[in-house]
Amino acid sequence: MDFNTNKAIYLQIAEHVCEHIVLGTWKEDERLPSVRDLAVQLEVNPNTVMRTYDLLQQKSIIVNKRGVGFFLTGESVSQVKAYRKTIFLEEELPLLFRNIYVLDIGLDELKERYHKFIQENFNQN
Repeated sequence: MDFNTNKAIYLQIAEHVCEHIVLGTWKEDERLPSVRDLAVQLEVNPNTVMRTYDLLQQKSIIVNKRGVGFFLTGESVSQVKAYRKTIFLEEELPLLFRNIYVLDIGLDELKERYHKFIQENFNQN
């Protein structure tokens, strides 16, 4: 995994874990890789992974079953979406709005490109 220097590594790992959850690579109620295994896989300190897992526990995305390991909750997908939605609305959307304004992109053009993007990427007909 290539890490961005502009964001804390544990947050980037959280995004990585959330991506696996949303894409269905890791299923609800499934056991996650151990702290050590994920640290080795991502080539980071186990304390960094532990910090990630602590954050995800606070967000009710994962749960620690003492002596067994970390597991996704039964609501992990909806919790991830809520968590990521908050980040998008508070951090990313204002930057997008700024660029739309500065570049003088009209709502009609934006709407047209949005529909084209959805059709090309999600309507596999």
